Formats: sequence, structure tokens, C-alpha cells
Amino acid sequence: MLALAAGLFSGGSVVAHAQTVGDWVLGNWQGAGYWYPGVVSKIGGGKITIRYDDGDKETVSISDVRPYDWMIGMKVECNYKNAGEWFPGKIASLAGEKIGIAYDDGDKETTRTGRCRTN
Repeated sequence: MLALAAGLFSGGSVVAHAQTVGDWVLGNWQGAGYWYPGVVSKIGGGKITIRYDDGDKETVSISDVRPYDWMIGMKVECNYKNAGEWFPGKIASLAGEKIGIAYDDGDKETTRTGRCRTN
């Protein structure tokens, strides 16, 4: 699951390519402009099925997938204490799907990647 998808810069945007089943990627959930982490579970016909870290599943165009690139210090938004509101912060630690967040308002939380997103 920790295999990272290969990426390629093209025209200022990241385009994922050469994914295989099991690659950890970021998917543009329902084309809404937010990128959520998940694992490729199926590939075919220019489409990729992602099992998101929060348990949701979606089949998207390859253009709606990019390499998983989260790292310590990166800005994300997370669903603080799973209360339904998204708050900005930075990644303070990463260990698989376990993620430490230092929120912009000074709060800290250890949560799961499935409760975080980027835009």
C-alpha cells in the first residue's frame, strides 16, 4: 500500500501515470477539486477505481488521479475530531494512514489520512 504512484509534470499540473493496483494515490473525489488519499483497486479503459482511505470507493478518469505526495510540513485540511468541519493545518507526522496535524489555530491532533484532504 505504501507504493507511490509515478508522476509526471505536464503543462504545470501533475499527471499520474503507470499506476498499478495497490498504488497509493490522491483522487479528485466527485470532481469537486479536493484530493483525497486512497489505493488503486482496479484499472481499465482509461479509468481507475480508488478505495479511499475513509472507505469510500469511486471510479474516475486518469486525469482525476495524481501521485500521493503528502509529506511532513505540507498544508492539508482535516475533519477535526471527525466533527464534520474542515480546518487547515500542516502535516506534523506520517506513519502509513496515521497522520499528525498541527492546525493553524494551534490545536493538534493525531488522526487518519481518510479524514484529510488537499486542494
